[in-house]
Amino acid sequence: MFKCDELCVLILDATFFCRGYGILMARTLKKVLHWQEIASESIYEYKRFFQHLEEMGYKFSAFVVDGRPGVKQFLIKKYPKMPIQLCQFHQIQIIKRYIPSKPKTEAAKKLRQIALGLTKIHKIDLERALYIWHAEYGDFLQEKTIEDGTNRWHYTHRRLRSAYRSLINNLPYLFTFQSQPKLKIPNTTNHCDGLFAHLKQKILIHRGISKKRRRLFLRKFLAVRFSLYPEIFILR
Repeated sequence: MFKCDELCVLILDATFFCRGYGILMARTLKKVLHWQEIASESIYEYKRFFQHLEEMGYKFSAFVVDGRPGVKQFLIKKYPKMPIQLCQFHQIQIIKRYIPSKPKTEAAKKLRQIALGLTKIHKIDLERALYIWHAEYGDFLQEKTIEDGTNRWHYTHRRLRSAYRSLINNLPYLFTFQSQPKLKIPNTTNHCDGLFAHLKQKILIHRGISKKRRRLFLRKFLAVRFSLYPEIFILR
């Protein structure tokens, strides 16, 4: 296997082509370094993946990941001083899942608008916008609904709370590329996402093939295109 002793900014992402079968990929801005078949996006798979990368001799200067909490915590624990950039596009998608395109409340409308501008602003701008938003709608977030006939309650605007909490919790990792300009860290995992979209389009063209043949096609395509022949994980 090709070995590299130079420090690299590692872009890391995974996608699934059917239930129980996916690809975990690591690449730089210029080339794919490694890929691995996975049955689930578990920490076990990431540990195995990074073991292979280290055996290949790769060393890292920063990571770009999609924002899954478990992956972020795994990297923080394994590489405690390494800069981590969460994909801004994935963060926007998280907010879109929590807040629909036509929000019913002014609070949701404004928070969605703040999030959609994420890729065009500086960290301090987002901090200021979230501070102003919370100053205006903090009490709104605390509203509670009492369940009929019981003393139990839940927060009325749970999805809005989750959207706001996601932005606050991920804020320290959303603008690493701005604070570490010399490392030339991308702000998204789009280099992986673009390749995944291309692969899924090819699979769509051959939608009638069996799952086994689909896996064989993906293995051959990735191996030939990138001259990478990783360990094949037997999936049923």
